[in-house]
Amino acid sequence: MDNGYTFSLWEKQSFLETDVIVIGAGITGLSTAATLKEQSPDLRVTVLERGILPTGASTKNAGFACFGSVSELLNDIEALGADGMVSLVEKRWDGLQKTCQRLGRSMIDIQVKSGYELIFDKQSEVVNKIGAINDLLEDFFQEEVFKLSDDKITSFGFGQTHHLIENHLEGQLDTGKLISSLWKYCAEIGIQIHTGCEVLEIKEEASGVKVDCRDAYFSAKKVAVCTNAFTNKLLNKKLDVTPGRGIVMSVIPENPLKFEGTFHYKEGYYYFRDYYGKLLYGGGRNLALEEEETTTFCINEKIKTQLISDLESIILPNQMYQVEMEWTGIMAFGETKAPIVTKVSERIAMGVRLGGMGVAIGSLVGEEVAEILMEVHD
Repeated sequence: MDNGYTFSLWEKQSFLETDVIVIGAGITGLSTAATLKEQSPDLRVTVLERGILPTGASTKNAGFACFGSVSELLNDIEALGADGMVSLVEKRWDGLQKTCQRLGRSMIDIQVKSGYELIFDKQSEVVNKIGAINDLLEDFFQEEVFKLSDDKITSFGFGQTHHLIENHLEGQLDTGKLISSLWKYCAEIGIQIHTGCEVLEIKEEASGVKVDCRDAYFSAKKVAVCTNAFTNKLLNKKLDVTPGRGIVMSVIPENPLKFEGTFHYKEGYYYFRDYYGKLLYGGGRNLALEEEETTTFCINEKIKTQLISDLESIILPNQMYQVEMEWTGIMAFGETKAPIVTKVSERIAMGVRLGGMGVAIGSLVGEEVAEILMEVHD
């Protein structure tokens, strides 16, 4: 950094020198910072965010407070085993409860209206596995989570749908309010948040860590990396972290929606929900997986075309509508959906690869990253 700009003694002491730097102001980063400050109120904690708003997907998703449809959980069993799947569900659930406890349910507009999975195959094996999934989750939830609700298909007005699997525990929330509330909470407990602060390099030294941004050097005793899909570039590593771009649209239907709740289909790759009379709808990443392994924010027209086709044939058949807005967010995936939470070096820890479940698991991952940093001696 050499742009001719100089900092004062006061700026250096009060803003550029700190105890812990958290890189990334999404759900995971802010949750890491909040946990650190809750555990050690005298700790100086600074959050650096490259964008004006969180860059990845924390405010660019559809606001699902979910922990996995039956077909998604079956895939998780293949990747992680039955115990691994249950552990991941428990973390997602506990993460959602942690967010509600910290911020208050009304502050994030969480509403539990049930979640549903649309099944298009009459003889689907997914339907036959509902009982097995319920058995695996029973010890944790102490009740049956999933059930068939085929009787609702007609009243919801869906086309091409043969089965509907209901999860009465699933909800939806406002991720704009979530981040806004987290931001306010962090400020109230004394955490500094700097936006427009792209980190170019992290340099670990004997006395601490230097964080080089485009316009300033920050120094800290410890650093938490919570940059999800952007982590490999920042750390110059080859972690099992692959970007995954997702599209979301806000749709205004001509007629009132016949349904409420959150909905998934095709192994969770497609999803939609009601939002105060509007429809939030997105997904389709499976149509172009390699193309969507990118950190570039733009709309893939091939995916959008398929989304519009499904909208007209499955979700809102024989209805007029208007696409009000469309946007993309960048998630992070790997061989499994289990997040990576680990110590990078003596003074650096990371919590990344949220597997498209950052809303659910981000607060718990942040808590785990904070615990690692608190174990590191200055």
